[in-house]
Amino acid sequence: MPLSTLNEEQLSAATAPMGNNLIIASAGTGKTSTIVGRIGHLLHNGYDPSKILLLTFTNKAAGEMLARVGRYFPSNVVKKIESGTFHAVSYRWLKEMDAKVTLKQPGELKTLFRSVYEKRHIKRLNLDTEAFSATYLYEQYSLYQNASLDGFDVWFLERYPDHKPLIDIYMNIIDEFEETKDKYGFVSFNDLLLKMKQYLEENDRDLIEVLVDEYQDTNTLQSALIDSMKPNSLFCVGDYDQSIYAFNGANIQNIATFGSRYSAATVFTLDKNYRSSASILSLANKVIEINERIYPKKLVVTKTGKNQPPKLLMYNELFDQYQSIAKTIKKTYTPTKEIAVIFRNNASADGIEASLRELGIPSKRKGGNSFFEAKEVKFLLDVCSLMVNPKDMMAFIHIFEYGKGIGTALAKEMFECFIHFGEGHLFVGMMNPRVFNLPKLNPNKNLQLGLFDDDSEIGSITRFSHMNLDEKIRSHPILKHPKLTADGVEFFKMYHEFARSVNTIKQPQSLLIKLINSPLYQFLVEQLSNQRGKLKSGEIDNDKKNLAKERIARKARLLSDLASHYNETERFVNAMVLGGNELSEGDGVNLLSIHASKGLEFLEVYVVDLMDGRFPNTKLMGKGGSLDEERRLFYVAVTRAKERLYLSFAKADRVKKLDFKPSPFLYEAGLLKR
Repeated sequence: MPLSTLNEEQLSAATAPMGNNLIIASAGTGKTSTIVGRIGHLLHNGYDPSKILLLTFTNKAAGEMLARVGRYFPSNVVKKIESGTFHAVSYRWLKEMDAKVTLKQPGELKTLFRSVYEKRHIKRLNLDTEAFSATYLYEQYSLYQNASLDGFDVWFLERYPDHKPLIDIYMNIIDEFEETKDKYGFVSFNDLLLKMKQYLEENDRDLIEVLVDEYQDTNTLQSALIDSMKPNSLFCVGDYDQSIYAFNGANIQNIATFGSRYSAATVFTLDKNYRSSASILSLANKVIEINERIYPKKLVVTKTGKNQPPKLLMYNELFDQYQSIAKTIKKTYTPTKEIAVIFRNNASADGIEASLRELGIPSKRKGGNSFFEAKEVKFLLDVCSLMVNPKDMMAFIHIFEYGKGIGTALAKEMFECFIHFGEGHLFVGMMNPRVFNLPKLNPNKNLQLGLFDDDSEIGSITRFSHMNLDEKIRSHPILKHPKLTADGVEFFKMYHEFARSVNTIKQPQSLLIKLINSPLYQFLVEQLSNQRGKLKSGEIDNDKKNLAKERIARKARLLSDLASHYNETERFVNAMVLGGNELSEGDGVNLLSIHASKGLEFLEVYVVDLMDGRFPNTKLMGKGGSLDEERRLFYVAVTRAKERLYLSFAKADRVKKLDFKPSPFLYEAGLLKR
């Protein structure tokens, strides 16, 4: 039984009576062992495993926990336990109910939102208040879905009352966005939870117990979803001192008010730390205790042996800091996989990464610039997605908006045209059109719309007679579109030729290799590398451009390698969408944002750029953050270290001609005297 390995506090929590139980599990106190013990306790007492639900924030975490349970119980029993992230479980349950859902990534839906937004000419209204951009409005709408159960207009105007003259237009954009999603069956990650919550409010799932890991990171929507499940028993594990996702909608009040929201709630506290040395824990305690205490606690040291005090590293110049840390790592005997450099700002990671590479030290970066969010990777996946699902309008828009003179609004119109030409079939309309007249693209006139003012305005195909086009392209009815330029036709030609060349390819890796070597993808590579190689003067730095091409090629090779594990393109695309954010690249020193470091531990940790303004990050604090949250971020960063902790700061940035003051956290930790 997994209970045999637990200490007294863990055992008390794991064997708690059925009911509403909250376990405050501080850093390194064995929360995973406690959850595993709890599941073992339920199974040992004969509870039906199919009525146990384990909710985590990564599918990997759920898999590891159940693997540990599997050491003590038969696999056919453990497999019956429902587990995964809030989104993965909701997606699976919705599929079980035969719900028609096509899951789309936030970036793809942002593109759709922008295509709807761009049809309005908001700036022509000449209002005193400048309208938010499409991207910012989309982000606020997404945050609202996670953070509030009120109407968007109510929530939004509480935050931005000066935008009241624009709220009707904003709501109109959101309404059309939602209608378009419904039309094509698109759902966001938020929609999965909203649809699941709505279903569970009307239907009983009959759950014995719901276990929630990292409860402090739940948002208002996730908390409401848990309540809609109506479990007989609730077992939530978390630590309010590690609540660091407020920017993403996490609501610390979920854990703070647990006792008042749930009847007969019991709170357990795990305070024996098995990870860090006494001096590291002492530093962490000193700083975090300055925050208001929601539940009283203090970490207790269990680790014995050599105790190296945390070391403060001070440098005169910013880049000297990065180079010196790289040299220190070069000299250490600690394996690179056991070393982490933790940063608050992405710019910090760039300097460290460059310094490590200069010394030939391998590194891998997690947090900040995700591999799967890179434009070149998203393009490859979108092309694959469209091959699998020709009704995927978002994939089409995301591909065609890269064509010069096209953009999101025209790309959406082109998609609708191809569907029309093919009598409902995209690739028929693209490759062998059956209908040759343009569809009516603006059936309902609207002064805000930026489509055709007059649907009879049709362009002449002869305007492209100077271009080198084969007969298939030259006679295609899309060339009648009045907004289509020669550059747009050239992009369509490249896609048309690629699509023709892969008509019989089924293997995802073969498809990707063909795509990577095609003129279509090379056009994108040239475009992106030019953007990334451009200097402030507007000139192209060839060294920067070539480096950008190398990085793009490396990402393409990695995606191709990932595809080799799949025989079907559809399975490959689905795996990348649901699991993409959990994959990492290569081995070496771990370069981690604080958020990405959460839950991990390393023998040797460097927390860099501890300057006032950078950490704590005053810019983000001004956008709704707080000093308390920045302090929690510091607490998370330093408690990743098991044996050696280095805290560093620089006095100046020579390039930007800035002077820095030390972070207040260094004073609170007792490393500097005021």
